[in-house]
Amino acid sequence: MLITTHLPQYKQAILSLPKDRMLTKADLLVDDFLMDSDGKLRTYYAPHNEYVNRSAKVIILGITPGWNQMKIAMQEARRCLEAGLPDEEVCQNAKQAASFVGSMRTNLVAFLDALDLHQHLGVTSCEDLFYERRSLLHTTSLLRYPVFVEQQNYNGSDPHLVATPFLTNAVMGFVQEELPAWKQTLLIPLGKGVESVLQLLEGEGKLDALQCLWGFPHPSGANGHRHKQFAAHQARMKVAIQNYFG
Repeated sequence: MLITTHLPQYKQAILSLPKDRMLTKADLLVDDFLMDSDGKLRTYYAPHNEYVNRSAKVIILGITPGWNQMKIAMQEARRCLEAGLPDEEVCQNAKQAASFVGSMRTNLVAFLDALDLHQHLGVTSCEDLFYERRSLLHTTSLLRYPVFVEQQNYNGSDPHLVATPFLTNAVMGFVQEELPAWKQTLLIPLGKGVESVLQLLEGEGKLDALQCLWGFPHPSGANGHRHKQFAAHQARMKVAIQNYFG
């Protein structure tokens, strides 16, 4: 289903994007898609986090969609709009195409399989969650729309997410519109930045700490310590998953 959507506002701009080549930052990080700004921070529109899978058994939560996700989501949205699909299908297809795409998805699947999550979900590999068993998975971000710092992916620490009102206000979209639906769902925060926000929400009674898989590293290739971080928490996370699915 769709949560609050801005797609109608951006349809014409999406349909006007170039069709004969891959999209670039010069195409997308422009005023036509700018949603908000504060100093060096810029938030741009992309449609994929406007679709919510209410039947999901697992939620994977990132900080914000990066450039690669934004590009693929917008290319897929343009294709779907040209085909005349309804808004919900446009956003759903964009999410399926863009969610943690590339090496990040590969790393993510490898970590999740090493924790035996696939066995608890009855799938061959967690890779299936991004394809034929997509109904079991919901992917989203604390910052629903792509945030950039001087056209580079925002990483959650510069400026600090929790200490920046512009960003904490943006997180409220997730807290108010998505979080209440996930009372019985395993929540996997990617990296310490996301985890720190969820710990604050847990302290406020907005979620159950037992439904969160604490200690999962950010799977981006830019995180050179991801394997060491995963190894340090692997045994505990494996037990936490076993206990959760009980």
